[in-house]
Amino acid sequence: MVFTVIIILIILQRLVEIVVAKRNEKMMLAKGAYEVGASHYPYMILLHSSFFVCLIIEVMYSNLSQTPNYLLLAVFLFLQLMRIWCLTSLKSFWNTKIIILPGATLVKKGPYAFIPHPNYVVVCLEILVLPLMFQAYFTVVCFTLLNFAMLAVRIPVEEKALKEATKIKV
Repeated sequence: MVFTVIIILIILQRLVEIVVAKRNEKMMLAKGAYEVGASHYPYMILLHSSFFVCLIIEVMYSNLSQTPNYLLLAVFLFLQLMRIWCLTSLKSFWNTKIIILPGATLVKKGPYAFIPHPNYVVVCLEILVLPLMFQAYFTVVCFTLLNFAMLAVRIPVEEKALKEATKIKV
């Protein structure tokens, strides 16, 4: 029961984020922004959707405990605060797609003042912590590796586009 509630809440959070991303995308495109990396975006959506499907299947059908490890739950809740900090720091620049506004200045506040791509760090840790919370080891290993492969494509595309389009060199 706890597992189901946690998963539903996370999926609802992600759906709200998609609505915010769509709103931000429209706003940025209206200002002259453009998308890069569109060719890998469907694979990223597939990766993240499959993550939840795999996690649900592994936990529900492998006789794993549906009671979370509460220490890892606390870590996950902390990660959600970090996620919100990332999103609110970027404001209308935040998106699930790589949307570039030519001439814009890179955001260097919030967690972006300390590390590049903090949102990707949060996502990597979520993909690690959430399945570990329920001892779903297959999901941990499989999707950690798949996510690293995705980020190995996505981050260089994003870095190149930002470097070319912003006043501050990345």
